[in-house]
Amino acid sequence: MIKVFKLPDLGEGLTESEIVAWLVAPGDAVTLNQHIADVETAKAVVELPSPFAGVVRVLHQPAGVVVHVGEPIVSFDIGGADEPTVSTPKADAVAPAEQREANLVGYGPAVERNGHPQRRARTGARDASVPAASVEPPAAPAAASVEPPATAATGERPRSTPPVRALARDLGIDLYTVTGTGKDGLITRDDVRARITESVPAPDRHGARLPGVTTTQPAMSLGDAVRETRSPIKSLRKLTAAAMVQSAFTAPHVTEFLTIDVTPTVELLDSLRADRQFADAGIGILAVVAKALCLAVGRTPSLNTRWDEPAGEIVQFHHVNLGVAAATPRGLLVPNIVDADRLDLRGLAAALADLTTAARAGTTTPAALSGGTITITNIGVFGIDAGTPILNPGEAAILAMGAIRSRPWEYRGEVALRKVLTLSLSFDHRLVDGEQGSRFLADIGTILADPARVLTMV
Repeated sequence: MIKVFKLPDLGEGLTESEIVAWLVAPGDAVTLNQHIADVETAKAVVELPSPFAGVVRVLHQPAGVVVHVGEPIVSFDIGGADEPTVSTPKADAVAPAEQREANLVGYGPAVERNGHPQRRARTGARDASVPAASVEPPAAPAAASVEPPATAATGERPRSTPPVRALARDLGIDLYTVTGTGKDGLITRDDVRARITESVPAPDRHGARLPGVTTTQPAMSLGDAVRETRSPIKSLRKLTAAAMVQSAFTAPHVTEFLTIDVTPTVELLDSLRADRQFADAGIGILAVVAKALCLAVGRTPSLNTRWDEPAGEIVQFHHVNLGVAAATPRGLLVPNIVDADRLDLRGLAAALADLTTAARAGTTTPAALSGGTITITNIGVFGIDAGTPILNPGEAAILAMGAIRSRPWEYRGEVALRKVLTLSLSFDHRLVDGEQGSRFLADIGTILADPARVLTMV
């Protein structure tokens, strides 16, 4: 019996997904809930499990295409009478129990299993009755391939995880040209990035890049004979563009700047690193600024609100879900730390580390990208001092922290070399008055300029 599997609804109201890579081919035997493909939504790379046990007959969609929910993507031969049927992840209540589709393992972000995706070997040749055109997609340039076919010499494909294959695809890297340095030759993100000749320079010790998260772009020769190239607008870029346009042309933005001497905060961080109790806590400048932001929200709650146009209401949040803008290989993501206001400095540092680990591995879940109430972004890691950040849609404010620089500064009546930082605050003027925005920014600056002043604010 032939079963046709349609792209299921992967949640979060998403209507389309891109097939990043097929992990099976026509003729492969699969088991129920076996990971058969990696699909990329606008929010995450997700594992797609098989709803049947059987043999793959037809891949209706090649890797690299965007598929809408409900479109056929793969057909299975599950045995029995040859009666084509169409399936989605919901069970068929009419079919006999033995033919009823079992519940799928819940859709989750792509993860590593023992260092590499589990995959079953092919068990036979393609069914001769299946037209070749419906099985194999048109050949794509090797540089854009995420999962190249097996080599004739070894019969093996480059070993890598779904996020690494997605990164290679985004950067135009052929995994056959990458030497894996991971366990048993597994190709890692660092291996892929090593193929790129240009990357973002590392920040100084107080730059506090979102730990470990880097982005790279392929080097471009201005003398190249090709005058221009075109690439499709993919899911995450499309979502980001729509969100930025919506925010920029809906919320009246106001941006204010504050430059402060943060030498006391830098000295505090140095003392914490030297303290045996906090030496392994990983507390950096980003965690301190995040804590200062949460404290300032408590004094000026209008910065933690949302404008609900359809309901004609202003929503006041009594908790802080702190969004952290992260530049990832997939593009800009803003995962959030739930109830960040309830965490102490050590807890915030740990939450930032967890967020970073997920961003590096490409395992940030759609749920982690929803529900933020206010955002912080660290542009200082790129050596930038200030900017005019655009609000994350649905939020009232976003704080950008610039680079910490050693500058001549007036200190106790004399000019001294001090650690100086510029903060940039953008806010929605429908929700936040100028006085409120200024007080909020000043409170954060006060804490960073003199951490002991926190005792007067709580």
